[in-house]
Amino acid sequence: MVKFSKELEAQLIPEWKEAFVNYWQLKKQIKRIKLSRTPNHSHYQAKPPDFGLSIFDSFRLFLKNISASDSHHDPNIIQVRKKSTKGCEEEIYETELAQLFSEEDEVRVFFMRLDEELNKVNQFFRRQESEFVERGESLNKQLQILLDLKQIISDRRRKTTPTNPYNSPRYSPTRDSDYSENLGDSDETNSEISQRDEVMARLEKNGVSFVNSPTMTKTKKGKPKMTMRIDVPASNPTRAITAITSMLWEDLVNNPTGDFVHKRKIQCAEKMIRSAFVELYKGLGLLKTYSSLNMVAFSKILKKFDKVSCQKASANYLKEVKRSHFVSSDKVVRLMDEVESIFTKHFANNDRKKAMKFLRPQQHKDSHMVTFLVGLSTGCFVSLFCVYAILAHLCGIFSPSNERAYMETVYPVFSVFALLSLHLFMYGCNLFMWKNTRINYNFIFEFSPSTALKHRDAFLMSTTLMTTVIGAMVIHLLLRAADFSPTQIDAIPGILLLFFIALLICPFDIFYRPTRYCFIRVIRNIVCSPFYKVLLVDFFMADQLTSQIPLLRHLETAGCHTFGRVFKTHHPETCHSERVYMEITYIISFLPYYWRALQCARRWFDDGDLNHLANMGKYVSAMVAAGARVTYNRQHDHLWFTIVLTTSVVATMYQLYWDFIKDWGFLNPNSINPWLRDDLILKNKSIYYISIVINIVLRVTWVQTIMHFKVGHVQSRLLDFLLAALEVIRRGHWNFYRLENEHLNNVGHYRAVKTVPLPFRETDSD
Repeated sequence: MVKFSKELEAQLIPEWKEAFVNYWQLKKQIKRIKLSRTPNHSHYQAKPPDFGLSIFDSFRLFLKNISASDSHHDPNIIQVRKKSTKGCEEEIYETELAQLFSEEDEVRVFFMRLDEELNKVNQFFRRQESEFVERGESLNKQLQILLDLKQIISDRRRKTTPTNPYNSPRYSPTRDSDYSENLGDSDETNSEISQRDEVMARLEKNGVSFVNSPTMTKTKKGKPKMTMRIDVPASNPTRAITAITSMLWEDLVNNPTGDFVHKRKIQCAEKMIRSAFVELYKGLGLLKTYSSLNMVAFSKILKKFDKVSCQKASANYLKEVKRSHFVSSDKVVRLMDEVESIFTKHFANNDRKKAMKFLRPQQHKDSHMVTFLVGLSTGCFVSLFCVYAILAHLCGIFSPSNERAYMETVYPVFSVFALLSLHLFMYGCNLFMWKNTRINYNFIFEFSPSTALKHRDAFLMSTTLMTTVIGAMVIHLLLRAADFSPTQIDAIPGILLLFFIALLICPFDIFYRPTRYCFIRVIRNIVCSPFYKVLLVDFFMADQLTSQIPLLRHLETAGCHTFGRVFKTHHPETCHSERVYMEITYIISFLPYYWRALQCARRWFDDGDLNHLANMGKYVSAMVAAGARVTYNRQHDHLWFTIVLTTSVVATMYQLYWDFIKDWGFLNPNSINPWLRDDLILKNKSIYYISIVINIVLRVTWVQTIMHFKVGHVQSRLLDFLLAALEVIRRGHWNFYRLENEHLNNVGHYRAVKTVPLPFRETDSD
């Protein structure tokens, strides 16, 4: 049977961990009570009996047991008193002990801490409950406004549609009287005014008034009411342009003859409200779990106290716990039922099963088949790699006569896949570590739990990719040994690349389609950085791209040689000397840093935080250093050596500062953990210090690029691949601590659900 402490650790909400009852501390206090009572108990056993052997001894023992039993079941041993503060809004619990317990310091400390935990849980639950109730009321108001707008649009379209007077639709008496003036008025201006008044009157039932409206209502003091507008979040280029002119009231006043509310705005508002209801339901479910787990924790810890103290003293306290707000309140359950009914009615066409798929998405269960396939792919990869090494040696592929053509044509493509597979493997390791340390990466990245990638899936993708690539390399060598034309067999790497690109964009639901499409969307967001709202997953992926610049340069080399040898567009030897090739090399070296810098600029524009501009400076310095190194590889002189050394040192110091202080939250001199941070997820502190050293060492691997060691062509390419692989490993190592710091920030602010912006925002018309 699993201990409750482990069960609680596995089920509690990580972001709310500090708000849960500290079950482990209370257990330690009970152990102290047990230890404090042990000497007294042994002394009591050692005392000689007060009565001798007599025919009345049995009767005396019976009476003594009865009196002891009565004292054990005395309900007045402890008294829990409830005090109200802040105008009876909060309740504070204090326990008073009877004489039996008041003399024991450890028992008094236990109940004092128990009161503190009960008050903490109660206050947190009350605070979260009020926030969710307020959010629910706001969402109901937003939904009602949306329904009114949709109804008005539907009615208006019905009115403006040309109809036969003999076959005109019949309206209800109320609606007919509402529209009689509008339908019977032949003057166009009067018709527009009546339509405008109709819309305003309909929406003012919800307390909504209009900006720049001639009939705008005022308060009793003569001040204009709070007005409302549709906010379309500028999260993509279309919305960014639409948001500039997305004022509902301007559409109503300035464009009365057309569709006064754009259909796209209404769809966007409906999607936002639907997402807000899903997040509200998720938060209510977490709060319900919070209540039940804490109730069980109090019950378990009080039972342990009864067992240690040999008293039935917890009954009174448990009654007060059950009467406390976090157990007795039914607002959460009622609000969950209300959200279910609203969502089923308005967003699922009264299909409860469909609604529950949104509100309670089922998590993807781990499959033993995936584990089996990972092992199978790993075994195939190892076997094929051994076969490839033997064939390469027998074919003399790395001999001076063959090595250059092979390393220029085949090696770059296979290096691309090897680096990509290594990155997937490191990401799988990240997922494994995040899961074991209870870091809620799905919430941080805003991934759907039902389709999110798990560590076994990442390992399967990595091993399958490398098995396919090594298999293609073996086939390539076998065809070379069979004297096939080099022009034909050198197209194999290109065919393999096209195959994986086709698989990436494949519309069929095979091989992790949600993950593939999510990857495509994120890459699209990165490429169009200024026009998209930057989410954490976007700049996290952009950081990954800055570590894959060698991969992009390998693609450039492979593409140049493939087109030169297969399609005869140019001579392959000009790939490293043509001006176009050199310009593309500069662009590739700049592009990931440029995208990341644009993301920082966009975040500064959205948030107004100057830290984003400082972060942009880091990527600008990296761009300058990368450009200087590319130039130095073509112009070996002392001037460029000095420029490369200076720019690279500045960029490296800038990056290390941002890694340790901003991204990881380390190097805090006032921390309780020297030069780290106050909160650490890993228990062994030495791991953090070792990670700092590793990050410093792997950040300065650029030194090799300016040293120009005298090695052969093959050895030089292998050294470049090794350095690129080390950068990928460094990035995977960086990923864990970056997300750990983000998770701890969420924990510090108790962020367990996403806050969805609402489309209708109140604004002061002044």
